[in-house]
Amino acid sequence: VLASILSLIIYWLIRDSHRVRDLSGKHVFITGCDTGLGNSLAKWLDKRGFCVIAACATEKGSKELQSCTSLSLKTVNLNLADSNSIARAVVFVTEETAGKGLFGLVSHAEGAAPVAPTDWLSIEDFHSVMDVSLLGLIEITLKLLPLLKKAEGRVINLINTKGLMAFVGGGYRLSTCGMEAFSDTLRIEMQHFGVKVSIVEHGFFKAGVGNSDVIKKYLLRFWNRLSPEIRDSYGEKYF
Repeated sequence: VLASILSLIIYWLIRDSHRVRDLSGKHVFITGCDTGLGNSLAKWLDKRGFCVIAACATEKGSKELQSCTSLSLKTVNLNLADSNSIARAVVFVTEETAGKGLFGLVSHAEGAAPVAPTDWLSIEDFHSVMDVSLLGLIEITLKLLPLLKKAEGRVINLINTKGLMAFVGGGYRLSTCGMEAFSDTLRIEMQHFGVKVSIVEHGFFKAGVGNSDVIKKYLLRFWNRLSPEIRDSYGEKYF
């Protein structure tokens, strides 16, 4: 019993030594803050005193987030499929951090994705997902690395576990596996600079990509645009 109590005390002391202290002045940039996990995390970190910079895809998302957070939380418009939008967001983050560097980058791109058997899709359908959920997230990470290295910060990539299962065609799973591979490589390379890279594989939270009505809408649209040959090869029963 005494050994167990002693072990528990040692565990608590070690855990407490890793707790982040003096949160004021530590900047965290979060993508995908209109709704969902990005939105919840921005609010949570703001309450705890971090200097949060929240990237939103819409003006509505920015205003709603600002209405329920402190004045220290800043928002910036970000379209991950647009390199110019990414560059503007990087300039904004650089100005907000004012030479201190970036303590944290939380990358998250969740949303509705084309869902259908692979040969129902076009290359444009793959681009519509991967340009945002993979290449866009990689691009903004690369451009923020100098700020992260300056602060010896951390990169945290939120990845939905349903994207790791091969249950449907399209770019969503490719993006998820790609971000896992990118994170694993970056983690090794950034150790030299004191920058940590983590993956958080979260569960099946309700989101646009998993909404059954959205999936049905995509399937119907793709089915209707198929050539007669492909549609006949599958048949109405399959659909």
